[in-house]
Amino acid sequence: MSTPTLRGPVWVAVHQHRRVLWAGTALLALTALILLYQRYTATSSVSDFAGSGCSVQVTTVACGDTVRGFLDAQYAFHQWLNYTGVVLFALPGVVGAFVAGPVIGRELESGTYKLAWTQSVSPARWLLSKLAAPVLWTVVGGTALVILYRWSRFQGPEGVYYVFWYDRLGFAGLGPLPVAYGLLGIALGALAGLVARRTVLAMSVTALAVGGAMLAMITWVRPYLWPSETVTGDGGLPDLAWTLQDGVILASGERMTREECAAGDWASSPCLNLHEGGRHFTDYHPASHFWPLQLMETGIVLALAAVVVFAAFRVLRRSHA
Repeated sequence: MSTPTLRGPVWVAVHQHRRVLWAGTALLALTALILLYQRYTATSSVSDFAGSGCSVQVTTVACGDTVRGFLDAQYAFHQWLNYTGVVLFALPGVVGAFVAGPVIGRELESGTYKLAWTQSVSPARWLLSKLAAPVLWTVVGGTALVILYRWSRFQGPEGVYYVFWYDRLGFAGLGPLPVAYGLLGIALGALAGLVARRTVLAMSVTALAVGGAMLAMITWVRPYLWPSETVTGDGGLPDLAWTLQDGVILASGERMTREECAAGDWASSPCLNLHEGGRHFTDYHPASHFWPLQLMETGIVLALAAVVVFAAFRVLRRSHA
């Protein structure tokens, strides 16, 4: 039985952009290898430090170098967790710009797409073949890096430095969201390339569109994708809680946030002079809300990607009917 091979326009697209695909794969592999090395170093430092008899809280002169080496290893591991999060965070914009420019925009700008269309390749099949390799690369590479990030984050050593689940980089790397945003970036890149038909313009528009979509979701949508919880009075927050806002609840039941309290004259502010029945409040997401928030946002992003892909095929059909 012969092994399956890429054929037709898909093979042409992969062969045409093989250097970029290999370079992207090498970047992900290098990031993964360095993260694995830093995790191994941090884990070894924990074992060595535990047997040294030294303490971070009470450091003697004899333990100075040992404590410094331990903290440096933990900090390096923490930094590479952040760097990996940056790679996952930037992945959608990079992939989207690549699709918008070299994959779609350049072909339309130079007119080389006409050759494929004269070889019994329909416009729809041509577009599908152009998107196949970036989609596969994003799904496989992004998923592998997310799995490694989660494993390093949760199975790594309990060090001094920590990546909170609600941090922008931490939240992006702990679930399927980077892959979903990557697919949205590909969809936006395809649409921008078809509309702009210019390499540089399409890449710029895609980068701005992907960045704007991610910023909007992170700032204005993510905190409200799942009902928050509220603690009032002297009640404390649970560990790893994501604070959304705080303020006071007046005796009348009116809520005033910290910003509203500080907007007027602070000396006469009702926030400072609570009447009987008034109390402080804090809205927050506990750590258990991570997966509901992650999956809700992933579903919204995938739905947006599907709408943008539909729009791209409509533009293609109308432009080249």
